Amino acid sequence: MGDVVQIRAGRRMPVSRPDTGTAVRERVERMPRANEQAGPPPLWRDVVGAFLRGERLAQERILTEVARRAGVSPQYLSEVERGRKEPSSEVLEAVAGALGLDLTDVVRGVGARLVRERRVIDLTTTTDATGGTGTAPASAPAQPVLLAA
Repeated sequence: MGDVVQIRAGRRMPVSRPDTGTAVRERVERMPRANEQAGPPPLWRDVVGAFLRGERLAQERILTEVARRAGVSPQYLSEVERGRKEPSSEVLEAVAGALGLDLTDVVRGVGARLVRERRVIDLTTTTDATGGTGTAPASAPAQPVLLAA
């Protein structure tokens, strides 16, 4: 028989999984596939929000409980997690503490995600020394050349 599932907000969610934290983080930080166009680098607040939400979900904690422990409203924390608000360093430290993290853990995690995102963008295009768009890196597939008959 398959896994036991629970319906939440119209989605089927497994009730018990051996490695829920990794699965949640993968859903939150999905990187573009090779054939997808990479957009501009993400905003700091978007990556911070995704990181905090991923950590909260990995710990299987609800937003209201984390917001209460951090001393912020659930609405504000929700907006931070969705990248709509950019938290001050004090709020960021309070939310990190409510999740059992240090501010340096958040900065390190967000920095690692930004580096990964930058690498995805660098694989699709490069810039020359003047800041203009250059050629694709050597590892990228070559563009076809059409010759006149």
